[in-house]
Order: sequence, then structure tokens, then C-alpha cells
Amino acid sequence: MTLVYFFGAGQADGNAKMKAELGGKGANLAEMTALGLPVPAGFTISTRVCMDFLEKEEVYPPTLSDDVAKALKRVEAAMGARFADKQNPLLVSVRSGARVSMPGMMDTILNLGLNDETVEALAKKTDNPRFAYDSYRRFVQMFAGVVKDLDSHLMDDALENLKKERGVEEDTGLTADDLKGLVKQFKGIYERELGEVFPQDPYFQLWAAIGAVFKSWNCARAKKYREIHSIPEDWGTAVNVCSMVYGNMSETSGTGVCFTRDPSTGENVFYGEFLLNAQGEDVVAGIRTPRPLLLLKDEMPRVYAQLEDVRAKLEHHYRDVQDIEFTIQEGTLYLLQTRGAKRTTQAAMKIAIDLVKEGILSRPEAILRVNANDLEKLLHPTLDPRAHKQVIAKGLPASPGACSGRVVFTAVEAESWAARGEHVILVRDETSPEDIGGMHASRGFLTARGGMTSHAAVVARQMGKCCVAGCSSLHINAATKTLRVGPSEIFEGDWITLDGSTGEVMLGKVGTKDAELGEDFATFMSWASELRRLEVRANADTPKDARYARGFGAEGIGLCRTEHMFFDEHRLPVVRQMILSKNIEERRAALERLLPFQRSDFEEILEAMEGHPVTIRLLDPPLHEFLPQTEKDFLTLAGQTGLHMEEIKMRVRALHESNPMLGHRGCRLGISHPEIYEMQVKAIVQATVNRRAAGVNVRPEIMIPLVGIDHELRWLRERLEGVARETYAKESASKGGTAKVGPFDISFGTMIEIPRAALTADRIAKHADFFSFGTNDLTQTTFGFSRDDSAPFLRVYRQEGILQEDPFAVLDIAGVGALVSMATRLGRETNANLKVGICGEHGGEPRSIAFCHETGLDYVSCSPFRVPIAILGAAQAAVRGTEGNTANQAAR
Repeated sequence: MTLVYFFGAGQADGNAKMKAELGGKGANLAEMTALGLPVPAGFTISTRVCMDFLEKEEVYPPTLSDDVAKALKRVEAAMGARFADKQNPLLVSVRSGARVSMPGMMDTILNLGLNDETVEALAKKTDNPRFAYDSYRRFVQMFAGVVKDLDSHLMDDALENLKKERGVEEDTGLTADDLKGLVKQFKGIYERELGEVFPQDPYFQLWAAIGAVFKSWNCARAKKYREIHSIPEDWGTAVNVCSMVYGNMSETSGTGVCFTRDPSTGENVFYGEFLLNAQGEDVVAGIRTPRPLLLLKDEMPRVYAQLEDVRAKLEHHYRDVQDIEFTIQEGTLYLLQTRGAKRTTQAAMKIAIDLVKEGILSRPEAILRVNANDLEKLLHPTLDPRAHKQVIAKGLPASPGACSGRVVFTAVEAESWAARGEHVILVRDETSPEDIGGMHASRGFLTARGGMTSHAAVVARQMGKCCVAGCSSLHINAATKTLRVGPSEIFEGDWITLDGSTGEVMLGKVGTKDAELGEDFATFMSWASELRRLEVRANADTPKDARYARGFGAEGIGLCRTEHMFFDEHRLPVVRQMILSKNIEERRAALERLLPFQRSDFEEILEAMEGHPVTIRLLDPPLHEFLPQTEKDFLTLAGQTGLHMEEIKMRVRALHESNPMLGHRGCRLGISHPEIYEMQVKAIVQATVNRRAAGVNVRPEIMIPLVGIDHELRWLRERLEGVARETYAKESASKGGTAKVGPFDISFGTMIEIPRAALTADRIAKHADFFSFGTNDLTQTTFGFSRDDSAPFLRVYRQEGILQEDPFAVLDIAGVGALVSMATRLGRETNANLKVGICGEHGGEPRSIAFCHETGLDYVSCSPFRVPIAILGAAQAAVRGTEGNTANQAAR
């Protein structure tokens, strides 16, 4: 079994298709080598070793040592230097590489192989002692931090103090003797803090670094990142051991990051940043503020021309925008990594459209290039141009959008404040991978250092959050929790506003306006609509929500919750009178007062969705939810109804249920108090006739909730359809007859939301025109989890690998999905014309939508602002289904 894969000198044991085995970085290093690009020789240790190492108490496979030794010999031959040699030393970097990009989440060590002897050999070989000791001090600090988990600030402070003593701004101003002394200081800190001397054996260094990188797969920030991005725990990381090339050798050396197109806008321009006399972490970590890539054209025209050739070759080869890391060693270009570029959603959409126009992608391929969940990021607000704003600073526009929030200075504080419901902005000198939890909790980030490819910028674009980076006028004091900008002093908890599109920082809260979806969005979504099979509806309870949903492309309403209409301040007293009625006559009188309200609501919603179906769910929650809970409310209700407070309290106590979710609600309420559902059906029918008489094409559907027994649906449908037909005939006669309003065509269906309904769907389908899966409740009743109370232990379940996903966020295909599949099959066996959809929150989640497509559902329904996500998710499911069918046919 191969565990180690060599690349170098134009030869590679792996390729770009081997990401599961080699990780993204290793697979692409092999691919670039095979393409003949200038990649320093190295080798990749498989992701399988990572999981084996972590599961077997940090013991390596028995053959690994020999495999690494053989690969190292090949690297030495390719590079013309020898590892641990005292005359001609080969140095290496040791870097992580998961199969998907996890920027900054795991560890890297550069310049490995240096010790007190090899540093002198490197100085003599290059005739550059300053470079050699600069590399050594970097290695000591990285090894201490990564392998020994030593607080980096100890050595950072020593470096900063030395720069102050020497009166220099940048570390490039330090001399060889300065750096030699700094190495001695660093080793002294290492020995003092850890109780051991800095290791001098390069082979010990190598294996310690390999183990540390493997262990970093399970570090807190990596685990948090995987949790946020739903990356499986068992993938593991590869380790890439690569020959060092040096950007810190001289002013003819440098390092940089470039993108084949602008990752913020998608514009087809060569975009990036570089630093001379620096190593890669200086750019990525924001240690020095880098320069725009275009300036390299003047400083090193030959290297810039080579980079342009690389840009064209890699984008054409991968058929996607690339993020490329490079180093220049004394005028010679080397490529250290390429990967699919992280980009804003706006950029992803523009790039996909442009690649179709350029003939590189087909439309179905382009549809797969945008993460469906990321469409929600397009809907973030921007600053209202009419709003007053007090700009106090300007940095780099690292990630577009605008946000206001309270200032916090640490990731821990960000998570704590956000947990209390506060909107926060994380303010740092620069962010680091350890901040990932706080960054996830924040609305935006503001940093004093770093560029457009810094950690903060990359993570912000990936998360779809606003970011202003490299704002050098900021003076941040994390100890006193203050931020000074010119004459302004800002304290923790003060409000600021960021504009990530301009880089402006403003005092206080500034008004925003809704995002404007441009031509690219319309084009892209039209392609998605052409490719999908599933219909997409919205869950909407108000005309405003319905209009929003239709604007985003919804083709109807899959769930209109009538109970939400009852909570209006003018209606709630009437609802409460209805509930507290002493007899059916009083209840019917209260319901007659409610009917005009309901009719008006339905007319507006039906008209907002003209030409499209509107599924109206009859009253679902238990009645006690509408009753008062406080003394003040009891007193108010007593005044409204004329009842004594004690009488009201007694009625509230009588309606109390120990487990209301499984209690007197839904169809059970409709059967015990049929007059409630009858009033609602009359209101729906009257609204339908009124709108049709006005020339509006409306298509209502009536949904009966919580059915678990086929006789429940039969009993209610017979009664309610009779009321509906009678009301329709009466109302249409007063509006010119069916010749004007059309025939009665209102369908009746049910929500499948308890397991028994799914198991007996063949019986229930005899009385239904449609099924709508209420997967929120179906998940609760299938797992026996309370959606309101399960969050604490579900978090533990995910951390321990018991569940990969929160089943309330992503459909549980093995359990809940099996019930959905069974109910769909059984229902259609009985009723071939049965329409089937889903209206739980899963209707807007792409992986759940893919399951709905594969299962043969007719539609999904979700919240209005997730309609674009559902449309794209449905299109992607159709495209992947077609690809799978094509592959299966080819295999046959």
C-alpha cells in the first residue's frame, strides 16, 4: 500500500484527482509538477496515515519510516542538496493539506533542518549570513509554536523589542548580527519555558513536525471550522514535505499570492499581492502589509511575465479561477500551491457566467460552480447613501457588504456577546486561525494589519461577511479594550459601522438598504430555473412575505400558517373570547367576528401569488398558546370579556398540557371543535370567489395538519369539503355564477409530520389530493427530540461523531428520509395523481433538496429569503442526477 507520493523534476506519483488520498495541496503540487511548472521537489504523506496515527495513539504504520527515507533521497537528488548535511543542507517545509481548503486551520513549519551547524553552512553556501539567520529565527519560532504549543507572543515580543532598540520599523532592517542574537534569545525562551534545549537533530525535527501537523487536524480551530462548514471528521489531512525555496534571501527574492481573476468582484484581471525579502507567512498572516501584484511588473518584469503564463495555463487546465502561492528566489520563480480560489458569491456568479461566455464551461457546469447556500450572502444590506456617516478611518475593502455592530477585541468576547443577542464587530491587529469561533459569531471584522489575502480577508469572503483589513491608522489596545483613531477613542461595546466595499470605518450605527440583485444574478438564476425539475415554493404568512418570495422566484406558497394571523393585536382579544366561550353559540359568534379578518388576509396573500398555488394550513397549535400568562394580561382580558380573573385563570389551567406538541392541536382540535376549521374554510372560499370575480387567477389549497389516522382526514375532509362547496356555490351565485368565477377546484391535502402517517400513507392518500411533509415535526417525532430543548446535547452529539449534522438543519436521510420515501411510494400506489412536497425548514437546504429531487417529490417550500438557494439547489440536484445517469449508462 502506497503511503508516500513523490513529486519533483517533472515526475509525480499522484495527480489532481487524488484529493481524498493526497489532500488538495498534495494533489495539485503533483499535477503542477506533471504540467512542467516550477515546483520544488517534495513528497506527500497520505491522509490515511493521519487517521491511523490519531486512532492508534500516535503510532505510525511500520513501513512509513522507510517510505519517507526513500522519498527524501529522491528529493535530495532532484534538488542537488542533502537533508541534515553540514556543507550543502537541504531544508524543507512541512505543511498540512486536507482534501478541501481549510485556510490557516492547520499547521505549517518552514525552514526545517536548520540547527547551529547547518545555519552556518547555509550562510556560507549563499554568502548571505543575514538570510540564514533570518530563516533560523523563523524556524525556531514556528517549531516552538506548532510542535510545542509555546505562546507565540513570547518570541514576538522579543522581536518587537529588538526592532525598537535598533530603531527600525520592519524586520528587514535588522542585521545578520541582530538576527543571530535573536536566535540565541529565542532558544533561551524555548529552554526557559519548556525545560529542554532546542532540538539540533534535523530528523528529530522532521518527525516531530510531521506528527504535529497530523495532530493539528484535531486542534480546536480546525474542529470548529469543520463544524461550521460540515466537513467530515474522518477525512484527515495529508502532510506535504517540500524543499524550501527562499523569498527572504535578498531584495531580488520575494513571496506572494495571486488569483487568476479578482476574487471579490470576479473581474477578469490578474490580482494579487507580494512582498520582497519575505517568506509566505508574512503575507498570509498580515505581519507586513503587502504590495499590489501589478507593481511586480515594473520591479521584476521577467518574473511577472512568467506568472502571467502560469495564470493562463492553470486556469485553462483546471477550468476554474486559481489561488496561487509563489516564491521568488533571487529572480527565479517557484510555485508552492494552487487551489480553486475562495471568492465572494458575487464573484462566483460572474466568473461562472464569464466562463460560459468564454466557452470554457457549459451552463450545467457553471450552475455547479456556485455554492447554493452562499446565495443568501447576496441579500446582505449595503449602506444607505442618504444616511449620515462619520468616517474615521479607511482600510482595504477586503470583503463586500456593510454592517454595524458593537466593538469587541477578542474572539471569546465575540462569541459571548453574540450569545446574548448582540451584533458585534471583531477588531484585531490581525486575525488568526484561533479566532474562527469569534469570526463566525461576528457580523464583520476590522484589522489594523494584513492585506486582501490576509486570514481575515479570506475567511470573510468565505463566510460572506463584511471585512475591512490593513487599516493602519488604528491603534488597538486589547488590554484596555480601547481603539484609537486620530482624536476618536472607542471602547468595547461602542457601535461602529464597516463598509467592506469601500474600506470605510464609521462611528456609530449607519442606516442600510437592501441588496440590489444585478443582471448576473438574474442570468444565473434563469439558467438554474431552466435546469431544475422541482418546483420551488415559499413558506409565507403575510402578503409582504409573499411578495418577497415571488420576487425571488417562488412559484407558490407551500405553507401559509393561519395561526400567525391570530396574534394581531386587534384580533387576539376576539380569539381569546372564542377560546373562553362557555358554549358553541358564543364560540360561533366570536368566530363570525374573526371571519372577515381571515378573509381579508387570504385575499391579499392569494392575490400576491396570482396564478400560483397557495397551500393554507388550518389552525395547528393548541389553544392555550393564545391565552395570557401574566397578571397584567389577565386583567386586560377580564376587561375585554367581562369575565372574572379567576374564571379566566381556571380556564387557562384547564387548557394546560404537559406535552402540548403531542397534545390537543392540529386535526384533533378540528375534530373536537369543527366550527373553528369551518370558519377558516369559509374565509378561504369567500376570498377565492372575491378575487376570481375581480379577474384574479387564484389557486388555494387547504391543508389539514397533524393527521396520523386515515379516518381523521376522511372525517374532516368530508365535513369541510361540504362546507367549501356550499359556500362556493352561494358566493359565486352572488358574483355572477361559475361562468364568471370558474368551477369549484379547491384541493384538500394533509401534512405528513408524524411517523404513523408515513407508515399508513397508502390509506391516508385515499382522502388526499396532496401530501406536504412537515419535516420539522417529523424530525421531532422520529427522533424523539424536542427542537426547543435539544440544542445542548445535539452539540455534544456532533462533537463526538454520534451525528454528523443537526437533523433539524439537514434532513436525516437514514431515518426521516426513509419515512418520506416510504410515504411518497405508498401514497402514489394508492393515488397516482398525488402531489407531494416538503414545507419544513429542510426545503431550503441544498443537501435535503437533493434528496427530495432523488425521491421524486414535486416541490420544496422554504422561507422567502432562501428561495434562490432552493432554486439553485434543485438545479444542481438535477444536473448531478443527469451526470450520474450518464455515468451509469457508460458503465453499462
